[in-house]
Amino acid sequence: MADRIELTGLRAYGYHGVFEHEKAEGQEFIADITCWMDFPRNAEGQPVDQLERTVHYGELAELAHGILAGPSFDLIETVAGTIADTIMDTYPILHAVEVTIHKPSAPIPLTFDDVAVVARRSRKTRSTRA
Repeated sequence: MADRIELTGLRAYGYHGVFEHEKAEGQEFIADITCWMDFPRNAEGQPVDQLERTVHYGELAELAHGILAGPSFDLIETVAGTIADTIMDTYPILHAVEVTIHKPSAPIPLTFDDVAVVARRSRKTRSTRA
């Protein structure tokens, strides 16, 4: 089983949604990201303490925030998939990534806590896609 890096509760104001008021007024979105990888080790199996050999979680946060706060998408499924694909393209060291996008102010006329979608990408499944 691979090691993982988790970034949770990343907040950004965005304009995603299918309704005009969502695109005009915007709302807060929250992202949780889990990256699976093998933490770096040297030839003797000892941990390697070098930032360039892992995923810089500050850069990871900036990347995801830029998409969350960036150009509008109709579906948060597209937001999650775009973030996941971009992360996989940016960090070849990763085995897989999972991105959850929360839309706690989704336009649902009922009492609810959260709406979320999850996109998962892995090197194994990406290589078999057409």
